[in-house]
Amino acid sequence: MILLAFLLLAGGVAQPEVSFAGDWKLNTSKSDFGQFPAPAAMSHKNTHEEPSLKVAVKMSTDNGDFDWESAYKTDGTETTNQFGPNEMKSKAAWEGKVLVITTKASFGDTELTMVDKWSLSADGKTLTIQRHWTSSRGEMDQKLVLEKQ
Repeated sequence: MILLAFLLLAGGVAQPEVSFAGDWKLNTSKSDFGQFPAPAAMSHKNTHEEPSLKVAVKMSTDNGDFDWESAYKTDGTETTNQFGPNEMKSKAAWEGKVLVITTKASFGDTELTMVDKWSLSADGKTLTIQRHWTSSRGEMDQKLVLEKQ
């Protein structure tokens, strides 16, 4: 009886077996950038060992090339990352097999909240990030579809 109770409790707190680790390339034709123009190219190099997720992004746009790195804790612990001169605070937590990352930042006089919902396809070869932006300038949705390399 005690063993059964332990197994039930352990099953309730276990994290889903999802790994975002690997090299990913943006598929622009399957993605939706909302009001923003599509980048010429974007890639993610992710390291994922629960509860740590590290993301290195490279992006090429008409305005130049950009690189940045972010680190998250999937247990809900707040993390702080830099995007240029701006500090961004994030909390990441699992909702089933979906990782929800909520990020807050200030860019000048604009307060921004970004909610990303990361999910993998059944075969683990497609990473979809549903993104919702909220700021004093309004709201916007994006969908980023990345394919494992």
